[in-house]
Amino acid sequence: MTLPIHLSGTYWETLHPPLLEAGTYAVDPEPYGPPWRPWGEIGAQEAAARGVFAPIGTLSDGPSDTVLLAPGDMRDTGLIAERPEGYCMGINGSGGPNLACLSCGLPVGSRIDDCGQWQVVRLLPQAVVRLPGPPERLVMDWAELPADGVLWHGLSEYRDIPAGVALAHVVVAAGGGPVEVAPGPVAELLGLALAALLPSGEGAKRLDLAGPGLGEPAAALVLVPVHPQTGEVWRPSGGAIAVPVEAPLWAELAFPPHRTRLPVVGGLPAGVERDDPLPPHPQLPFRPSRDAFRYTLARMPAVREPWLRAIYDRGC
Repeated sequence: MTLPIHLSGTYWETLHPPLLEAGTYAVDPEPYGPPWRPWGEIGAQEAAARGVFAPIGTLSDGPSDTVLLAPGDMRDTGLIAERPEGYCMGINGSGGPNLACLSCGLPVGSRIDDCGQWQVVRLLPQAVVRLPGPPERLVMDWAELPADGVLWHGLSEYRDIPAGVALAHVVVAAGGGPVEVAPGPVAELLGLALAALLPSGEGAKRLDLAGPGLGEPAAALVLVPVHPQTGEVWRPSGGAIAVPVEAPLWAELAFPPHRTRLPVVGGLPAGVERDDPLPPHPQLPFRPSRDAFRYTLARMPAVREPWLRAIYDRGC
């Protein structure tokens, strides 16, 4: 499957669920693990060659293309007793690979389950050999996605992370100009953040939802899903700019459960009161993840433009 977008953010001192579903894997093209080098030592030119275009704290000089698996899918490996590095609730491989092959004893990767990190196993690329296996799941057509359970695995409290990623793409697509956000779920998700980051005034580009099962509204910018299996971005047929959104979050916006599961016609009999709970309402306005927003901007070449670098430096 494609590398999950929500890998770009976490919650500190919080235990996270597994990053991937059982029976799936993904490849992370970015270097991961020690040694770590500070930004001042690397410099802008080398960082840009590695796909990072704005200052961040440190960059990894570890291996690229680590293979990610759900921890429960691992077999015939054991923890290296001399590598117990972690913060407080688990291990994180910060000192190097902490998993070894039970047969030969060679390090093969790291199990990560500490607080503030997604639970995952990262296998060293040189330790992985691809062998024939059962047929992989067929790639779904776009038309199949809205009805497929893969979109409904529940972002719950983590939805602010893919929202921060989407916010970064919207800001870049807007080119520093004002954005008019379509009322409803899109405004609830990004309206306040965009109003704080971008100017207001005439010539605003309208932002709305588009995708399979929705069609294409009259908007200059459209939030569209990223295919969960291939990483492909749904493309509008008109001239709108496609802004990628992680598929589960897009489905949540496009087909909100609490707004689409009510009866279309009819009502309760006279004198009968509804006893199912009302949709939950948050105590505070929703805010996209600042960390995911900055993580995404740092990896977009446009962040080198002065207006966008100013936004990056102050966060969201």
